[in-house]
Amino acid sequence: MNILILEDEIPAYQKLTKCLNSFFDIKITHDWGRSIVDGKKFLKENSYDFILSDIQLLDGTSFDLFNNSKIEAPIIFCSAHDDYLFQAFNTNGIAYILKPYSQTDFDKAIHKYQSLFNKGDYNPLNNSTIDALKSALQEEYTTYKKRFVIKKASGIQLLNAIDIALVSASGDFCLVIDKDGKRHTISQNLGSMYLQLNPKKFFKINRSEIVNIDFIEKIESHFKNRLLISVKQHKEKVMTSSSTTADFRKWLES
Repeated sequence: MNILILEDEIPAYQKLTKCLNSFFDIKITHDWGRSIVDGKKFLKENSYDFILSDIQLLDGTSFDLFNNSKIEAPIIFCSAHDDYLFQAFNTNGIAYILKPYSQTDFDKAIHKYQSLFNKGDYNPLNNSTIDALKSALQEEYTTYKKRFVIKKASGIQLLNAIDIALVSASGDFCLVIDKDGKRHTISQNLGSMYLQLNPKKFFKINRSEIVNIDFIEKIESHFKNRLLISVKQHKEKVMTSSSTTADFRKWLES
């Protein structure tokens, strides 16, 4: 049996291989890719019994890969996205598992694949299905994220959006302070992350910082029509820009 694994996170890849070895009592081989570029290469050169794929890869979503490649093998998606997104999978004969998954979750997904494939109910992924999944993914973002995936050296951690106190820009990444004062790095830029946060709770006070209203302790007037904000679990005060102060005041009262 030959399997393709598309997963950009090394700990997640290692967990998938462990689950595979625990489930199958036959010899299996696999290829591993972390990007769309890797996936294109493997799909062009090889055929697979099935594919295990994360949605977010290093250089884009796996939907973009599958939309431009002929896919004959069944796909099992492995993702940290909410169950809401996967409602789009229900009628498409596709299995999925949500991170952080267990061996039991993995086994159920494999059993679903085997059942569909053996009964002939599996339909290859086509462009209309992929478009539906993209639409569902976009809709999930517009209804705002409930949690974010944090990549740690020890593995994957989930951070609830309501537990984020402060977000600061750090190049192409974001530095997040949580309710306990712990720091996390999220591999998104500030603008992208801001679009995924509920505007009733989060406000972008300047070009590089976002605050959660539930963690604001004190607000003080400052020069040039700016405001100093004390945030729980953060020693240094943050400041509105002169251009955002008026909107920030309105937001506080909304």
